[in-house]
Amino acid sequence: MKKKIILGLFLFNPYTIEVFSQEKENKSEEKKVELSEVVLTKQKKAIEQKPDRTIFDFESQAHLTTGSVMEGLKKLPGLIVSDVAGMMYQGKQLDVFLDGRPLNISSNDLNAYLEGMPANSIEKVEIITQPGAEFPATSGGAIINIITSKKARSYLSATYSSGANFTNYDKLRSRFNNSLLLSSKNKYFGWQLNLGQNYRETALWSTISSVANQVETILSDTDSDRIGRTTFAKSAFTFDFKRDRLLINYDVNFTNNRVYVLGSGLGFNTDDKTNNKNVRQEAVATYQKRFQDSRKKLDFRLMYNTNKNDFNLFSRNQNTIALDNNSQFDYVNFKIDYSQDLKILDEGKMSVGTLYDNLTFETQSFGTTNLDYSRRTAATYLEFQSSYKNFDFILGGRTEDYFINGKTDTNELIPFNQFRFFPNASIQYNFAPQIFLNLNYNKKISLPSTTSLNPNNTNYQNPNINYSGNPQLQPTIFNNFEAKISAFDYAFIGYNVSMIDNQVINRVLQNNTSVSNTTINVDQLKIHNFNLGLPLPYMLFTKGLKETMKFDFNPDKINFLYVYTGYQLHEIPDLNSKGFWVFNLMSQIILPKEIKFVANYNYNTKGGNYYYFIANRPFNQSLDLTFSKKFFKDQLSISINVDDLLNTNRQSFGSSGTDLLLQSKYDSRRFGFSLNYKIPTKNKLAKEDANLLNKEKKEDNIQIGN
Repeated sequence: MKKKIILGLFLFNPYTIEVFSQEKENKSEEKKVELSEVVLTKQKKAIEQKPDRTIFDFESQAHLTTGSVMEGLKKLPGLIVSDVAGMMYQGKQLDVFLDGRPLNISSNDLNAYLEGMPANSIEKVEIITQPGAEFPATSGGAIINIITSKKARSYLSATYSSGANFTNYDKLRSRFNNSLLLSSKNKYFGWQLNLGQNYRETALWSTISSVANQVETILSDTDSDRIGRTTFAKSAFTFDFKRDRLLINYDVNFTNNRVYVLGSGLGFNTDDKTNNKNVRQEAVATYQKRFQDSRKKLDFRLMYNTNKNDFNLFSRNQNTIALDNNSQFDYVNFKIDYSQDLKILDEGKMSVGTLYDNLTFETQSFGTTNLDYSRRTAATYLEFQSSYKNFDFILGGRTEDYFINGKTDTNELIPFNQFRFFPNASIQYNFAPQIFLNLNYNKKISLPSTTSLNPNNTNYQNPNINYSGNPQLQPTIFNNFEAKISAFDYAFIGYNVSMIDNQVINRVLQNNTSVSNTTINVDQLKIHNFNLGLPLPYMLFTKGLKETMKFDFNPDKINFLYVYTGYQLHEIPDLNSKGFWVFNLMSQIILPKEIKFVANYNYNTKGGNYYYFIANRPFNQSLDLTFSKKFFKDQLSISINVDDLLNTNRQSFGSSGTDLLLQSKYDSRRFGFSLNYKIPTKNKLAKEDANLLNKEKKEDNIQIGN
């Protein structure tokens, strides 16, 4: 039995805390042996499974940090990023948070934002598949929380990160980024500043054609050269008042993107240029009240977010401005959270809080206001957690009151004035430490994003192709059910189903030679998702079972293959839906000189429905290779990467109910390098404190930031 347990630890989690002891052959001698010393070594986990979330460590995985954040996210097992249907994880649409706060952007604006952020500035990514009552009910199906901050030390410290990548599909294009992280902290005051820039040249080739009676008519064929420039600054200040703490955060992000487009199709030829400038600012103040009982927490947070976007399309053939669109987004949020331990069964905890926010969104086209939108939300939640023997329970509820109104330049919006209750419940049975069965239910809502509402076209368009939002979209209601068995973080098997009313989706429709791309509500939708993850150590095949059990494991020394597979089915009434499989293989091999080699392969099967889109070929197929090594006592990390080595990553979709064929190809094959250098210090006794730029509420009270 003991040998089986040790083997299980190895198969399911080579990245956990482990204690090894020598087993004696003679049982009588074993009783006389005293353990004189035990050494515990805590290793970072590349993947960590928790009942409500999956955590991916970016900082220690070089193959995730060689490009932009978007490129790193696409390599995560179970995460699907598609131009036609957005971002999903294990069948659930993701609401994107940054450092614990909602980004409040989506669609193309979100893609541009994540493409402009270097992945080597990311510490970790949390995907919260079962958000409880403490999270906004508007989180919809799931939340992805991108945590950018690093640790602060009790002295001035600095970390420099840089990277460069090149593509040569038809010509050489370059991308490079640089960032500097400065931080310092003493007994009373701490600060942190992260400055960075990202420059990227990319290309996109896309074709929209109509295929009727085996005859293909090209409606639009475009060749796009894209240049993106992003600069950002993230700052944090913390002030300690005995037990209490005040935190101030200010972030600013400037984006300047330019696209040169050569287009042709049925009846036209164009030579266009688009300009898209965006300024995003966010300020947050958090006061953390702490008590003599460290298990009590009371937090007050006030946040203000503003986002200004300008987009125009210039026809170089006609020397005229075809589109001149802009938008202004303002968001204010105030929330209070309180938690304390309670005696519920064996042990328990209570969390309660309230929230009030207000959002205004205004869009203009050639100086005329064509959308004036406002939304107010007031919410309160109460959640209980308890344990009894091997069982853990969570029961909570959240009430939210919405008032949404506005008008376009032609009519009033359909108002939404409702009070709703959103329950959540979870039960978990723990077979052993880190082995559990979890059953979960929650009800959520998703309010239409400002990008989906925007009546303006903020994409390239030509005489045959038109993009627009839909100001009359209604909120989406989710009923999410999930069952999951997890063992030691890496091995898991799960099934979840989301029953959805009024799902907001992209819809591409055809009217003769005219193609429109807009957003609509689908009355009913059901998404099924099955997923499985399993690590396989190579040593099991090369040295056998007996030698495998004797090995003293070090995560940086292990050669293994991680296998992930998932199946998704999107059920839409009156549509003959077919599912599709998702596969991810990640292999790590330690080469001589402690060089780490990681190969990552992603593949999605063709023929399945992605909402109303039908995949005519695998829409995600890529082989990525990364070589990395650490120098100078781990102060310097250097990695070399080749992404999409076989140049197979391209998309081809049909649109249900039409004769359309949508095809696109990025210059996805790229090669380059990235580095992180932590400037050393002579202060060997300096103590590392928690990060300044974000807060994880469920951790203990030494965590600071928001």
